[in-house]
Amino acid sequence: MIRNPHDDAELLALVRRYVTPERRYLKLGGGLLRMQSPECDRFKRDLREDAGLITADEIAKLLEGGWRERRTAAWLVAVSRRTDFRERLGELLLASEVCCTGLAYSVTLASFGTARDADLLAAYLDRYLRRPDLGYDQTVVMGALQFIDLNLKGGQADRFRQPGGLWEQWLQDAPHMQDDSDPTPSSLSLIRRLCAFIDEGCGSSEGKRPVGRC
Repeated sequence: MIRNPHDDAELLALVRRYVTPERRYLKLGGGLLRMQSPECDRFKRDLREDAGLITADEIAKLLEGGWRERRTAAWLVAVSRRTDFRERLGELLLASEVCCTGLAYSVTLASFGTARDADLLAAYLDRYLRRPDLGYDQTVVMGALQFIDLNLKGGQADRFRQPGGLWEQWLQDAPHMQDDSDPTPSSLSLIRRLCAFIDEGCGSSEGKRPVGRC
């Protein structure tokens, strides 16, 4: 069940504390890449501080909300590297209950970057590449999966992208994909740049990926 903050005093307090100040929820995504100093520096600092302050129970509560709450929670998970939320984010990605959250889930899983994260992304593609009628988050999930593949030298994305495979079929059949171009390069670039934002601007120095791999 998706909780409405106006019906839940605890959730509303969390929204006011972590989600809506300076319309944070709107900036978490591609908008981060258009920020310039000093706004960008301040945004990174505040996001990093809140990621360190919010508790696991509070994150779980935000993940019960709508798209604004879930998007913000996913980013706080990514910045604080709380990999214990990996499975929950994978479940939410697969369920696709609300709009405007798929990129946040994909970036978070890509920033964790393990084989299990690749499995969760692949599970999404297994389901939704079979639904060309649903223009959900197939492109950013593919970008996230390719990102992990490049870092791990894996090949999860290859089984989707083989000639005549699910990816090619989806590109042909999805009515919203009309220009016949493969969006994977731009999606991969977006994931890489957002992971770099997490690593370089918000994440701790411990456990960072080598320079140039994110």
